[in-house]
Amino acid sequence: MRVIQHRGAVVTDRGLPCGLVSDRSRPVPGVEAGASDADAVAAITAWWHAAEEPAPWIVETSGSTGRPKRVVLPRAAVAASVRASAARLGASGPWLLALPPTYVAGLQVVCRSLAAGHAPTVLADHPTFAAAVAAMPAGERFVSLVPTQLHRLLAAPGDAGDADRAALASLHTVLLGGGPIDVELRERAAAHGVRTVATYGSAETAGGCVYDGVPLDAVALAVGADGRLRIGGPTLFAGYDGDPELTASVLVDGWFLTSDAGRLDHDGRLEVLGRLDDVVVTGGVNVPGGVVARRLRAHPDIDDAAVLGVEDAEWGRRLVAAVVPAPGAQVDLERLRSWVAAEHPRSWAPRELVVLAELPMLENGKVDRLALAARVTGDAGGVR
Repeated sequence: MRVIQHRGAVVTDRGLPCGLVSDRSRPVPGVEAGASDADAVAAITAWWHAAEEPAPWIVETSGSTGRPKRVVLPRAAVAASVRASAARLGASGPWLLALPPTYVAGLQVVCRSLAAGHAPTVLADHPTFAAAVAAMPAGERFVSLVPTQLHRLLAAPGDAGDADRAALASLHTVLLGGGPIDVELRERAAAHGVRTVATYGSAETAGGCVYDGVPLDAVALAVGADGRLRIGGPTLFAGYDGDPELTASVLVDGWFLTSDAGRLDHDGRLEVLGRLDDVVVTGGVNVPGGVVARRLRAHPDIDDAAVLGVEDAEWGRRLVAAVVPAPGAQVDLERLRSWVAAEHPRSWAPRELVVLAELPMLENGKVDRLALAARVTGDAGGVR
């Protein structure tokens, strides 16, 4: 696909709006799947700098648990998020684009960099992370990563790994989002002099809107009686393209009703417990799969873990742990059950173990739960 600029709008060579929507055209995704980073950045740049308020940008969600949704984001919502992020971080400057610009996290990286007066530096254009950071303009510099990316950079061997870690430490801030963030990972980063900030948000909130458990300025946060998180404020999306019923079900009285469960600690900081549909009812007990997975990832023999429920004649749903062992480690179901039970109720301990070389991931760094379920139920590889 070739992207060109035409009277302040971005269009494809087929003449269709690219990321823009007018009253006479049906919205299409901001950039088509498979578009190059350069094309995506060019399209976002034209949209961001349009003299008049452009039509909303369309971001497709990852579809990690089902059909992707097309999220309608007004530029004003993205701009509100950009301003609030810079205010919270206490600085602005050039950004390194290490995430797909087709998703909201990548869109935000491009817009934050543009707002600071710099085109983003694209990681894929450079041989190493260190080389990409060296190519960035001078000043306070930033990157947004998913936990898997940071884990690999911190664990990389040899001189190249040392150079990447030094490059990480030279950045003002590394934003972490898009998946579970373990305390141990942030502690390892801090030991290398890397400042990390954990973010929570979604395409519907124009990206991360809660930093280290605290909402950005003007962002409202509430927890319902059922534990469901609600978010309000100027960063909210306008709706789902082509799905008014779904829009009406989640945009209620100025609040976005997320699909996540959480709680506020005694200091008012948010703790995200996981997706509401990640709660597995097994033997009549509600088990928060995300919390169990977090406990498993804290085991010294485990590099990564995810937990899900599968149908079971006896338990209704059986709690299954999919784990990636640390190099050279041997894992055992009973030891891992005891590990979970040492911190949580014994009923939360998984009843089945699947050992994988790696968890199936989407390109935005989230676990592909549909592919994982296929492996766990025996439709793909895995050792039970």
